[in-house]
Amino acid sequence: MSYMTEAGLQKLIDELHQMKTVERPSISKQIAEARDKGDLSENAEYDAAKEAQGMLEFKISQLEDIVANARVIDESKLDLSKVSILTRVKLKNHNNGATLSYAIVPEKEANMKEGKISIESPVAKGLLGKAVGQIAEIKVPAGLIKFEVLEISR
Repeated sequence: MSYMTEAGLQKLIDELHQMKTVERPSISKQIAEARDKGDLSENAEYDAAKEAQGMLEFKISQLEDIVANARVIDESKLDLSKVSILTRVKLKNHNNGATLSYAIVPEKEANMKEGKISIESPVAKGLLGKAVGQIAEIKVPAGLIKFEVLEISR
């Protein structure tokens, strides 16, 4: 089971729909065209199309499993007294004085450019359960960093 936001689940459903309705028929067409070219024993186009088909079917199967086992998190019921999944946390890095802001999201929705870190990341794990004013000492590849929780929001 994986926890997701409504938007994250919809993104996966849309991706699955694209694979089934656009990519799958396209690969089937490529296989048919390659088959029409004759001898399949030495047909690189046919082999490539069949391999692409196998990879696509594997991806479809994986996405179907994720979607079937996804549980949408009700953001309206978040406890903002402590850091948890789907909260946005404003932090002060005590090592360098920088102020940072991250949203803690399910692994599939992580995107550093958007300030979304995976709940599986060392920083998120170290912050979970902390309240405003508390300091989390988090071991990262660069060493130990002290983060003070300044604010928790949605």
